[in-house]
Amino acid sequence: MHRQLLIIGCGNMGGAMLAGWLAAGMDPARFAVLDPALETAPEGVALYRSVAEAEAAGEHDAVMLGFKPQQLGQLAPGIQSVCGDGIAVTSLLAGITLAQLRASFPNASAHVRVMPNLAARINKSPVILMEAGLDDAGRSAAFALFDALGTAVWLEDESRFDLVTALAGSGPGFVYRFIDALARAGANLGLDREQADALALAMVEGAASLAAASDFSPGELADRVASPGGMTREGLNVLDEGGALVELLTRTLAATRDRGAELSKGDS
Repeated sequence: MHRQLLIIGCGNMGGAMLAGWLAAGMDPARFAVLDPALETAPEGVALYRSVAEAEAAGEHDAVMLGFKPQQLGQLAPGIQSVCGDGIAVTSLLAGITLAQLRASFPNASAHVRVMPNLAARINKSPVILMEAGLDDAGRSAAFALFDALGTAVWLEDESRFDLVTALAGSGPGFVYRFIDALARAGANLGLDREQADALALAMVEGAASLAAASDFSPGELADRVASPGGMTREGLNVLDEGGALVELLTRTLAATRDRGAELSKGDS
């Protein structure tokens, strides 16, 4: 994974990762895109419209699969020529296991599961990694590449990959929904909606930055800003009543995790 990474299917996530790598100062020539639907690629990044074009160039030593997991069975046979000997196949396909990757690309030298989130665009994403077939140098190279997008972490137990994906990969969607709900609540109680949106977003950005820099856990921070009998404590009492918020998010993560298992079975 030193020469060039060929991104097959450069949609929202693949595009965010590519933008993050370039923002981190990496040479655009280290990346190429195979995507017949993509209008343009960033300057210096090769764009191929067909497998034949990518195969003819022959510059890459790693591939990253960025299409929908449901498309694996349909697309895998046609991209074998760019996923063969000496090529490490990296997958963004939610729910698709290492065993399924090995079965789909039996000639690849290694197989890697990777799960970032859209904050990769600004180099702020957790990136979960799991591999089969990489040697020590390959693991180091893969870690360095994906750690540039935020914070990379190797996972050793694949049975937890869908749960980690639910938390770290899908999590931003849940946070965005919370921000929107908080603003809606403010508007319901009389605030101008545009003002409520701005206040909710600025508040969450500041709170997350403070939590990231603090020696206290988020739970401890919540208690530290809530004076006994004060306004914040009264609001926390609503969120904490009966463990309702934790129960809601537990169900949210469980549903997201379980969808990963469905995707691995090819359920649409």
